[in-house]
Amino acid sequence: MKNKDFDVFSPQIGGVSRRDFVKYCTLVASSMGLPLGAGVQMAEAVVNPKRPPVIWLSAQECTGCTESLLRATHPTLEHLILDLISLDYHETLSTPSGKQAEEAREASIKANKGKFILVVDGSIPVKDNGIYCMIAGRTALDILKDTAKDAAAIIAIGSCASWGGVPSADPNPTGATPVHKIITDKPVVNIPGCPPNPYNFLSTVLYFLTFKKLPELDKQNRPMFAYGRLIHENCERRPHFDAGRFATEFGDDNHRKGYCLYKLGCKGPETHANCPSILFGDTGAGTWPVGTGHPCFGCTEEGIGFHKPLFSRASLHMVTPPDTYPHTQEQQGKGATIAGVAVAAAAAGAAFAAASKVANKLGEDEKGKK
Repeated sequence: MKNKDFDVFSPQIGGVSRRDFVKYCTLVASSMGLPLGAGVQMAEAVVNPKRPPVIWLSAQECTGCTESLLRATHPTLEHLILDLISLDYHETLSTPSGKQAEEAREASIKANKGKFILVVDGSIPVKDNGIYCMIAGRTALDILKDTAKDAAAIIAIGSCASWGGVPSADPNPTGATPVHKIITDKPVVNIPGCPPNPYNFLSTVLYFLTFKKLPELDKQNRPMFAYGRLIHENCERRPHFDAGRFATEFGDDNHRKGYCLYKLGCKGPETHANCPSILFGDTGAGTWPVGTGHPCFGCTEEGIGFHKPLFSRASLHMVTPPDTYPHTQEQQGKGATIAGVAVAAAAAGAAFAAASKVANKLGEDEKGKK
């Protein structure tokens, strides 16, 4: 990309320098596991004068996904997405409203068949023919089907669009349904989260613009670069889990010390996302739920967030901490400690039997409350 080519578009991305913009795209590329040089390709794709049109549909949602995206800062989303990509329709951000907004959506679809990116925010109610979500006299279900058939790519952003989210929680009175269960004749990329991290969405869009294809997806159609690992694997509290150190109540000494939140209902051991790696909101270290002292509730995983009780223990996908690890709080005068039993067992020549007995007796707290 030549400097003079970039200079034409520099004002649209906040006046950042070519070097800083390429550096940003390189960081995005590296976070996706792409080779050297992919960042430059992304930068060239973004400043291409032929801006790809984007149509953003909203159904049963809270606008939190849009709010999250508007808070991206490097560079700011309004410059990168709203200027460099032609956002032809968005109920919250569009300049026109009412009839004019609907006409703009219809005109964009007609002029860009097979070329536009469709972003869907919110779950789609299907009960009673979808009457529980109406836009301009039409159901969200009808608008989705009509728009999706001409889209080049479809992205379901947020947990509501990906899994059904809050509206689909029992008893799901409106029949709230995720996008991929309605649009079945073409791939739908899921970017779950409540709200999702804006950079997972942004990186997916940049990848599609650059390589004209979708990034590698997992079995649930989530980008592997963002959802390929369990939160538990990269959590800063993981060493405490492995050592058997847990907070047992909010505000107790162990909670204040930063111990593992597994016993308080953290769903990190069964939830795939990159939250601990890229954090959230660009406001500094520790800015994600577990980092601020609250258990992960599994919003990026189907069937966990909004479905599994908030403070119930996660289904572990890895080996649990051994019951014979020392407790964080040994109670004096109320029975043998693990260390004491181990010494006695060794002296009696029955270490294995004693360890089993200890596991059954003193491991009740780790196993009995799952």
